[in-house]
Amino acid sequence: MGLGNLFKSIFGSSSGGTAKSTAADPIEYNGFTIVAEPINDGGQYRTAGKICKSVDGEMRETRFIRADNNGDYQAAVDHCVYKAKQIIDEQGESILGREMV
Repeated sequence: MGLGNLFKSIFGSSSGGTAKSTAADPIEYNGFTIVAEPINDGGQYRTAGKICKSVDGEMRETRFIRADNNGDYQAAVDHCVYKAKQIIDEQGESILGREMV
């Protein structure tokens, strides 16, 4: 799957991509909300999700996708949360100014 197809599968496309993401329950971490959204692609789950935070009453979010894959949904959710925490710890609120990190 090419990168363009991956983005289409996440953000929607009328072309009917086969990869699908299923959001897990939100997790609170250091004032941010993490929503793991592993992408099911042929029985493997790709690491993806979104990181949100309310700033001045406005909900801001950024998305992330990584090349890591897991064969189990719960392991993929756990890995998504781990990666999101890592992104937050390394980049802080600066991620909120970008659509994708």
